Amino acid sequence: MTSTKSYDVIIVGAGSMGMSAGYHLAKRGVSTLLIDAFDPPHREGSHHGEPRLIRHAYGGHAVYTDMAVRAHQLWNELELQTERQLLIQSGVLNITDPALYSLKERTPKAAKRGVLTEWLNADEIQNRWKGIQLPDHFGAMYEPAAGYLRSEACIDAYKALALRHGAELLTYTAVSGITAQQDSVVVHTRDADYYGAKLILTAGAWFGTLAPFITLPIRAVRKVVGWFETSGSDFQPGRFPGFTLHTKEGIYYGFPDIGGAGLKIGRHDTGLDWKPGDPVSPFGSLTEDEEDLRGALLRYMPGAAGRLVQGAVCKYELTPDEDFIIDRHPQYSHILVAGGFSGHGFKFSSVVGEICSQLALDEAPQLDVRPFALSRFTQQAVSAPHLP
Repeated sequence: MTSTKSYDVIIVGAGSMGMSAGYHLAKRGVSTLLIDAFDPPHREGSHHGEPRLIRHAYGGHAVYTDMAVRAHQLWNELELQTERQLLIQSGVLNITDPALYSLKERTPKAAKRGVLTEWLNADEIQNRWKGIQLPDHFGAMYEPAAGYLRSEACIDAYKALALRHGAELLTYTAVSGITAQQDSVVVHTRDADYYGAKLILTAGAWFGTLAPFITLPIRAVRKVVGWFETSGSDFQPGRFPGFTLHTKEGIYYGFPDIGGAGLKIGRHDTGLDWKPGDPVSPFGSLTEDEEDLRGALLRYMPGAAGRLVQGAVCKYELTPDEDFIIDRHPQYSHILVAGGFSGHGFKFSSVVGEICSQLALDEAPQLDVRPFALSRFTQQAVSAPHLP
């Protein structure tokens, strides 16, 4: 069966990046078809298990800070359009062992872009946030304007607006193949073929299912997060910030105890390799799932190391340097690829969707995406991953 309708743009993968791109295109009157193997928001990608941090003072390429600032603006616009609170400005405390990781070099770059930061020593941190317990030599970069996003609600909001502006969404529709000509594409599914002038691929950890049409240097990994019961009021929203924690034991991140759900903590580094289509071991199937997260809390936030309220599993899609891929297909300039968001991409999905829409319409994006070129992986050496 073949669809008789042709679209200006087809988007494969309607998760965080894809749904945002669909909205940005549809609001400009571009006929847009979104295709997803599930029904976003769902539990098969990287966006479930709210919330997600949004920070601005980034390491690595300077464009990350520019993108974070623009992303924040777009999230605020989405809130106004949907009359929903999506971004909670809790502040984010980036705690580090300076003997291992230095974050101080981020502050001048952030200041040039109007991003406020404050450097705090261990005593200052512990006086301000009573639930934190740190060695004397630790410090932190605090971002008062940062916070966290309700990730599933964000996708729901973009979904509602995209459909309102005329985008079409096919759910539970797996893509079985793609055929490309120089000025068109055909997306094949089990039930029908769909024709488009342009194509955007935002398949997340599922990019492997699109090979050999596109093969990206992306490693999909299983990641776990847990919500732990807290004692007292030190970890409540309004009193406790979002946080990152860079230590010799690992790199962690987390959120206050929102609505009594427990303090949420996850680990950014490590993770088990996963292939699309393989089963994902549920939380708790490995003893370290809980033990690792609890261990970090016992060392640094003991009042939040209570009963495990719940655990969840999601997926990272890691590039070798943990920088994004936003580029055109090597053979077809009318096909865009956005992937490899490496566990720190959700906060940027509002602006990545905007960038993808601009590129699909052959417009120069307002932000410099050259650091995300796919061609960098053809070089002999890939730089070591940096702290996001």
